[in-house]
Amino acid sequence: MILTAADRRRGDPDPIRIALVVPLQGSAGIFGPSCEFCAQLAAEEVGADGVLGRPIEFVVVDGGAPPQTVADEVDLLITAGLVDAVTGWHISSVRQAVIPRIAQRVPYVYTSLYEGGERSPCVFLAGETPGRQLRPAFSWFAQELGVRRWAIVGNDYVWPRRTASSARRYLDRLGGHVSTEDFVVLGTEQYDDALRRLAASAPQGVLMLLVGADAVAFNRAFADAGLDETCIRFSPLMDENMVLGSGAAATRKLFSAAGFFETLTTADSLDFSARYHRRFGVLAPVLNSMGESCYEGVRLLVELFNRAGSTDIRRILAVADGLAYDSPRGPVRLRNQHLEQRVFLATVDDLQFDVLHRF
Repeated sequence: MILTAADRRRGDPDPIRIALVVPLQGSAGIFGPSCEFCAQLAAEEVGADGVLGRPIEFVVVDGGAPPQTVADEVDLLITAGLVDAVTGWHISSVRQAVIPRIAQRVPYVYTSLYEGGERSPCVFLAGETPGRQLRPAFSWFAQELGVRRWAIVGNDYVWPRRTASSARRYLDRLGGHVSTEDFVVLGTEQYDDALRRLAASAPQGVLMLLVGADAVAFNRAFADAGLDETCIRFSPLMDENMVLGSGAAATRKLFSAAGFFETLTTADSLDFSARYHRRFGVLAPVLNSMGESCYEGVRLLVELFNRAGSTDIRRILAVADGLAYDSPRGPVRLRNQHLEQRVFLATVDDLQFDVLHRF
């Protein structure tokens, strides 16, 4: 599938083609439409002249497919010379499968929040990490709400596992601890056993490391069990789609931390939201942090291409560090291949995020 950012005429320059890897199925599939629309907005805002005098086109790859399937498709596109770069929101197990197949041939901007620690030369990380989400959030919960005893429920793959390990270290430094942990396969809809163990451990808070539809199912089961009466929930991966899918009755005392929320009232975020809805209308996919991250991924690639004066990965790596610009998340700067950014804490109020604090 090809999404074009500009109509090309005969004689126009060849486009810069970007593999947009976003989930179109599975637990994270609910994010796909928002991701595609936000990436499209970023490309359209570059305009018909594009970047380096070339328009932008996308080749959409289903990042919700099995990781090796995604990696195979990305490899084929690069080997055939059909794409100049890769970006998009997808889970960490997909990223880990894709990186060796890219083999430092093209730049890869990974836009999702992730577990931290990635240092592969061709990869630029645009998302949040546990040190910027969990560590300050746990401190805030301890100081403001007295919450130090936590349970962890997550999907069973690299992001939840490694993030849980970071969470235990952060809590230990705060005098807190983890009372119980449960990890379930992607696609889990039944949480009875996990909730029984969770209730028996009597936590004050639950760290949710669940993806998309899995988190929706957990939120509903958690509320049905009455655990929201005594226990808060905190997720670094919670968006407007998941809140709407959970319903108002299942989002009591639910918190999240991210670099972007649609209800964030900074000048940059308000302007971005206005442009998105002006372009796509009131029936557009929900504007969320996952979608905005894909806008961020395209924008970062454009900035890298412009700074290097080329799409060549070697020239990009030579000039990337220290690159800075203003984004919907506010001012951002690339350091050690990671995009430094502000992170905000929010709670759900009547199916919307109420931003409480900037870390």
